[in-house]
Amino acid sequence: MTRATDFVISQEKLSREEFLGTNIEPSYSGVLSFVRRKYSRDLTHVDVAVTGIPYDLACTNRPGARFGPRAIREESSAINWGTVPHWGFDPFDELAVADYGDCGVDSSHPEKIPAEIEAHITDIINNDCATLTLGGDHFITYPILKAYAKKYGKGISLIHFDAHYDTWNDREGKIEHGTMFYHAAKDGTVEPTKSVQIGQRTAIEDTLGFNVLDNQWVHEHGAEAVAQKIKDIVGDNLCYLTFDIDCLDPSFAPGTGTPVIGGLSTYQAQRILRGIAGVNLIGMDVVEIAPAYDHGAITALAGASLGLDMLCLFARKSK
Repeated sequence: MTRATDFVISQEKLSREEFLGTNIEPSYSGVLSFVRRKYSRDLTHVDVAVTGIPYDLACTNRPGARFGPRAIREESSAINWGTVPHWGFDPFDELAVADYGDCGVDSSHPEKIPAEIEAHITDIINNDCATLTLGGDHFITYPILKAYAKKYGKGISLIHFDAHYDTWNDREGKIEHGTMFYHAAKDGTVEPTKSVQIGQRTAIEDTLGFNVLDNQWVHEHGAEAVAQKIKDIVGDNLCYLTFDIDCLDPSFAPGTGTPVIGGLSTYQAQRILRGIAGVNLIGMDVVEIAPAYDHGAITALAGASLGLDMLCLFARKSK
């Protein structure tokens, strides 16, 4: 049990001064950066920048994911306890992590937003810093991937957790959260044969060559087998991890725009992430959390916890 005397409480400081280490403080107070990280736009010596993209104009069902980054940050204050269970270490002892704040998006000019997102991520990763991005609807992953492809080259492996495939045929170039991986595959940003989609439970005519471990495969084979299959597929290729929260069953994540029954449990998702430690991870995101439809903030808590798992995974990436 945590004692009151264990808390490091400072009324004089609005935020922490260092990027490394964990300062434990009450979850019900303080500045709401992600897991209490230092807010900074100076990325000198920073390994990972956490940034929000509060955008949801590309969703096709219920809106509200623009409030996701704020909700995730709020719930993350409840998981700031140092050593992460089952990982066995505190990622902030090894990674310098800053909260970079949010990408400014001008919803009055939606046609400009993809370029704004790409430029925002480019500015970060050009500092030799990876990103953990908090969405926002899932479209944001496409301009993020384009920024990574400019730095690392095309043919990135995508590790994609979702209820949906997001590869609907789109020859018109829509700004839409169900077509962006169609474009990412067609323009070579990602390499489908070295990518894997996990948890899907909707219909699609053409998977474009992506390897698919749908919800039935996950439930029948188990988290350990899923993790091994992911590692076999991506190998040592550079990979980007994107987690649409609707990959989880609505009983675990009701606060999302397009929930689909039959999904993963939070435990299954966390077990898979722990099982793929060692992949050559370059960036990650968690998206589609819409707190207006949440109950008891369990969806936002799931997103925050998975984000913390992703930081642990990044700390254990292949060197």
